Amino acid sequence: MTAIAILPDLLIDQIKAGEVVERPAAVVKELVENSLDAGAQSIVIDVVEGGLNRIRVTDDGCGIPAEALVGALARHATSKIRVLADLESVASLGFRGEALPSILSVSRLRVTSRPQQAAHAHQVHGEGRLADDMVGEPAAHPVGTTIDVRDLFFNTPARRKFMRSAAAEFRAIVQVVHKLALWRPAMRIELLHNGRCTLKLPPQSQAARIAALLGDAFLTESVAVDEARLGLHLQGWVGLPAAARARADCQHVHVNGRPVRDRVMASAIRRAYADVMHSQHHPAFVLSLALDPAAVDVNVHPQKTEVRFRRSAEVHDFIFGVIHHQLRAVRPEPDRHHQIRPDDPAPQWQVPLALGPLPPRAGAASFVPQYAVGGGPPLAFQVEDRADGEACPDPAAAPPSPWRAAAAQVEAAAPLGHAIAQLHGIFILAENTDGLVVVDAHAAHERVLYERLKQQLASGQAASQRLLVPEPVALDEVAVETLMAQREALASVGFELDQTGPDSLWVRAVPALLQRTPVAGLLKRWAGSGDAGDDELHRIDDGAQSAQQRVLAEVACKAAIKANRRLTLPEMNALLRDIEGTELSGQCNHGRRTWVQIPRGTLDHWFLRGR
Repeated sequence: MTAIAILPDLLIDQIKAGEVVERPAAVVKELVENSLDAGAQSIVIDVVEGGLNRIRVTDDGCGIPAEALVGALARHATSKIRVLADLESVASLGFRGEALPSILSVSRLRVTSRPQQAAHAHQVHGEGRLADDMVGEPAAHPVGTTIDVRDLFFNTPARRKFMRSAAAEFRAIVQVVHKLALWRPAMRIELLHNGRCTLKLPPQSQAARIAALLGDAFLTESVAVDEARLGLHLQGWVGLPAAARARADCQHVHVNGRPVRDRVMASAIRRAYADVMHSQHHPAFVLSLALDPAAVDVNVHPQKTEVRFRRSAEVHDFIFGVIHHQLRAVRPEPDRHHQIRPDDPAPQWQVPLALGPLPPRAGAASFVPQYAVGGGPPLAFQVEDRADGEACPDPAAAPPSPWRAAAAQVEAAAPLGHAIAQLHGIFILAENTDGLVVVDAHAAHERVLYERLKQQLASGQAASQRLLVPEPVALDEVAVETLMAQREALASVGFELDQTGPDSLWVRAVPALLQRTPVAGLLKRWAGSGDAGDDELHRIDDGAQSAQQRVLAEVACKAAIKANRRLTLPEMNALLRDIEGTELSGQCNHGRRTWVQIPRGTLDHWFLRGR
C-alpha cells in the first residue's frame, strides 16, 4: 500500500485552481468580482486570444496598500471575513481568499495597485508560485488596481489542451461579463478582445442596461416584477409565455447581487409557468432577489455559483406567487400600449361571460347565459343540431337591426374585436382596430374552461354529475392502488370512484363537463403516468403541478370545442369576450398559443398597399 503523504503547497494550489480556475471565463469572473467588492465604478477587461494568452482587468476601486500586496497572493488571505460569524452572513462576492493564489499557481501574474491615500502605486509579480522573497515594487498607476494574467495554464499543459478555441472561450467570457453587469447599471464596463472593443456600457438606468445586454425585444415581450414581503425583495422582468424560447439561454437569476443557479428558485419559476408554456419551451427572465445575507449560505460551491436558503420553502412560495400573479394579470392586448389591468373598471366589452361546454349534437342547447348589448334582444351562445361540416346560415342574410349594429360597435373596440368567419372548423377570424386576429377555438376554450374549473375548485363548488349507470373500468392492481390513493384529490374535482376488486373499479360520478365523455381512458392514463399520486402543493422539482390541477387540465381539454364544430357568429363573439376576461388566456393548458394578431400594416405590406 502506498504511504500517505502531505502534498506540497504548489500541488495543493494547483488542485484548488482546478476547482476555481476552470477556464479563462472563471478567471475573469473572480477578478471582476474582486473589483466590485473594492467599490469600483469603472472596470476595463482586456482579453487576448480568448483569455488563454492574456487577461487584464483594471478598475478604479479602493486599491490594495503596499504592505498588503504580497499577502493578497497568499492562500486564504482576505479582507472580507475574520470569524465564523462573518462567514454565516457574507455580503461580498468574494470571501475565501482563494482566487489570486489559485490563478498565480497556473499563470504568470502581475498585480499593480494604488490606494486613494498613496502617493504612488506598487506592484508584485510571480510565475506559478508565491516566491519567498517577493516584495512590492514602486510603479506608475492611477488609483485602483490592475491584475494582469498571462499564459494561463503554462505550467499545466494537460489542463491547457482541454481548453476550447479562442472564440469559444471568449464567448464564455462575454456571458460572465453580461451576468455580472446586468444588475449594476451604475457601473461603467468595457470589454476588449484582441485590441478591439466588443462591449462598452456607460452608467445607465436598469431598463437601459437590460435592453443593452438582452435587446429591446426582451423588455417589450416581458412584464416587470417588483415586490417586497417577509424580508424578501424580488425585482426584474419575466418573459411573456408567448415569447418562450427554444433554449434556456435567457435566464438570469441574482441573489444579493451574485449570479447563481438555484434549484429552489428554478422550481418556483417553472411552477409559475407550468400551465402556460409548452414543455419543450423555456421562459426568459431576469430576476434579482434581495434578502438578509444571514438567510442564505453562499459557501456551498467552489465557484460560488450556487446558494442554499435557510428558509427554502418560504423563498419558493414567494417567488412563485409574485411571478404567477404577474402572469395571470396579462390579458389579450394586441396594442401593447393599451394596458388592461386587473384593477381597472371593466368596460362593457370586457365583462366575462359564463362559457360552458359544448353539448353533443342532440338538439339545440344554450352555451352561455344570454348576452345582450345595448338593451337589445339577447344573443344566446347556442349549438344547433346539425352534422359536422354542415355550413352555418349566412349571417349576411339576416335582416339588419339596431341592436346588432350596437353590438358590432362595442365588439370593434374590444381587444380581440368581432368575429367575421370560421376557418377550417378550427380557427376564428376576428377583426379589431389593429388588424386581423386568428384564434384557435379549441385552445382558447380549453383555457377558459380550465380557469373556471380552478375557480370552482378553490371555492369548493366543483360541479359533479352522478352517472345513472356506474361505468366499470378494468385496470391492473398497481393502477387501481394509484387511483384509490388519490381518491380524495379526484373527488375534489368531481370524480367518485369505488373499488370493486383488486384490478377493477366503478366510476359513479364525473365532473359535469365530462358527463357524456368516456373517462376510462383518462383514468388509465393518469394511473399509468407514475406521478398521479403526487399532490404535494410545493414540490421542489420539475413539473410542479398538483394532481388536482393536472386532472382539471385534462378535463378542460376533453370538454373544449373540438375541430370541425361549426359556430355561429354570436357564439364566436361570446367566446372572444370570454377570452378577454380570462386569466392567462394567451396560452392553452399545454402552453400552445391561443391567438395571434396580424397587424393592418402587415396586411398592407403583403399586398403592397400604399405603394
